[in-house]
Amino acid sequence: MVSRMVIIREVECRSILNKSAIANYCINPYVGCQHGCRYCYAAGITFRFRGRIGEWGEFLDVKINAATLLSKEVKKKEVGRVYLSSLTDPYQPIEEKYELTRRIIEILVQNNFPVTVQTKSRLVSRDFDLLSRGKSNEVGVTIVTMDEEASRTFEPFSSKPEERLEALGLAKDSGLKTYVFFGPILPFISDNDIEKLLLKFKDTGVDYMYVDRLNLRPMVWSMVSKVLLKKYPELYDKWKEILFSKSSYYDEVKRNVLKKSREIGLEAIFCY
Repeated sequence: MVSRMVIIREVECRSILNKSAIANYCINPYVGCQHGCRYCYAAGITFRFRGRIGEWGEFLDVKINAATLLSKEVKKKEVGRVYLSSLTDPYQPIEEKYELTRRIIEILVQNNFPVTVQTKSRLVSRDFDLLSRGKSNEVGVTIVTMDEEASRTFEPFSSKPEERLEALGLAKDSGLKTYVFFGPILPFISDNDIEKLLLKFKDTGVDYMYVDRLNLRPMVWSMVSKVLLKKYPELYDKWKEILFSKSSYYDEVKRNVLKKSREIGLEAIFCY
């Protein structure tokens, strides 16, 4: 994994357990994300509210009072499922030092809040001891491709795809419910061999799979287009046609994924 300079700032937040459309609540222990994924929808949202300092993945705010604040907020709010996280990765490298996510999970489990974790990091396995204590907790990993070179290109500072699936296997061994978030589907990269990919997920023992397309949120095209021009110039025009016209590409992918997932007995939940 290539290293690079990241501007890290410790901050205090005013709230941490926030209402969400994904689950009852959502917690983002950090602002920004060291993984620096080139397709991330959170980049535009984060720059809008935080301001821009460098490129996506080159800055990070650590909410150092997150656990203290959460311990108060859980006493005042109705119990509900908590999603970690919507605008950052709860297990990005800095978590190994600060352990914000671990302390957050400990508080949630102690107060009977069910937890859903989604990450691209093998570090999640560190906290299976806590997650396995709670009721109906679940762990998911994001996978866009199993090809390591493509993954390094679009997700330069995440754990390898194989390591993420290995972490899911350990989660399953710990008695946790598991899922794969297959997305965003990157045209002609994610879908090179759908059947082989889905069988890989199935063999890992996942309970279900989410599937999503690449959505053109603010900044997404500006980031992915640079990658395409540099690494996949032959795909640039194809992607542009798919994303900026009434292309049937994602409908065809959806039909294919649905067909293959039914054949192997893997539940697929589509986000588009």
